[in-house]
Order: sequence, then C-alpha cells, then structure tokens
Amino acid sequence: MAKSISCSDAGKDCKWSATTETEEELMEKVTEHVIAEHKEIELDAEAITSIKSLIRDI
Repeated sequence: MAKSISCSDAGKDCKWSATTETEEELMEKVTEHVIAEHKEIELDAEAITSIKSLIRDI
C-alpha cells in the first residue's frame, strides 16, 4: 500500500506532496523537502513523530 503526505496536511501554506511505496522512502522525500524549503523546521525526534502521524495509506 502506497504512503502519501503533503505540507497542507501539516497546516503549511505549501503545495508540496509526495507518494511512495514505503514510509522510509516517503520520509527521505520529506527530509529533502524540509531542508530545501522549510528551514524553520527542526527535524528532531518530536517533529519526525509528528510528521509520521500525518502519513496516509492510499
């Protein structure tokens, strides 16, 4: 089952989204996006847990 997430899921005014086959692949894409576009977000353990809670199975 594919995994999906978007910035709007987190309440951000950003049109980015991604869908991958695994959570691991999706979190790699999320990390790349956050580093490139949302430098204000610190990807600490709490943020990662919060982000993972927003992942949808599609």
